[in-house]
Amino acid sequence: MTKVDPNEMSFLDHLEDLRWHILRAIMGIVLAGSIAFIFKDYIFDNIIFGPKDPNFITYRILCNISNFIGLNDSFCITELPFRIQSRTVSGQFSAHIMTSIAAGFVISFPYVLYQFWSFISPGLYSNEKKYARGFIFVSSLLFFIGVSFGYYVVCPLSINFLGNYTVSQEVFNDFDLSSYISLVRASALSSGVIFELPIIIYFLTKIGLVTPKILVKYRKYALVFVLILAAIITPPDVASQIIVAIPILILYQISIYISKIVLKNK
Repeated sequence: MTKVDPNEMSFLDHLEDLRWHILRAIMGIVLAGSIAFIFKDYIFDNIIFGPKDPNFITYRILCNISNFIGLNDSFCITELPFRIQSRTVSGQFSAHIMTSIAAGFVISFPYVLYQFWSFISPGLYSNEKKYARGFIFVSSLLFFIGVSFGYYVVCPLSINFLGNYTVSQEVFNDFDLSSYISLVRASALSSGVIFELPIIIYFLTKIGLVTPKILVKYRKYALVFVLILAAIITPPDVASQIIVAIPILILYQISIYISKIVLKNK
């Protein structure tokens, strides 16, 4: 098949090229998801249901911090009084499929980014193309850090709060399997996307939609938005919201410096 010069491609050729990049990205997700599907026991028992275990690393760290600052066992967790059940015929199988797809997306994220970069790179200058590896590495690193933050911080805080919350002793928490997995998945993936903020600001600055002055001018509004976002994705207690808000504010400040560097280079 003759390779088409990207500079001479028509609109339909670009659409065809985009279609193949999307298909390759989907195939990467499916392949990684198939591997996750095979390792069902490990993914569910050790990863998905990890935050349900009182011996989860986050709970142990909170307990150690509690003892270190003289609060004894105030933050120690000995029990999470809830059960997980599946109340539909295909509930467990559906959970297996959706979890495998989510895991496949996380695992194949660098490859998905590579496909995205491969599509837009023909329209870049030669000095911009050399940053491809750096872009994929930094974006993937930020995404994985965000996913880890969501899994090890946001998810345990939410599960601990909601699992212990009760309106009456007459009510026992029986969480549906799909609801529990949705909480874990949303905590991890949403945090992964949020941690891509510096990359998003980089591209918005490149195309002229954002400047450092705009970011500095609206920083106080960003602070309010971050606090609202933290309140949405965490339990309604001040400590949890501060823990989540701090890294997001740091990312926002980093984004300002990135925007300044991009503008200076332009």
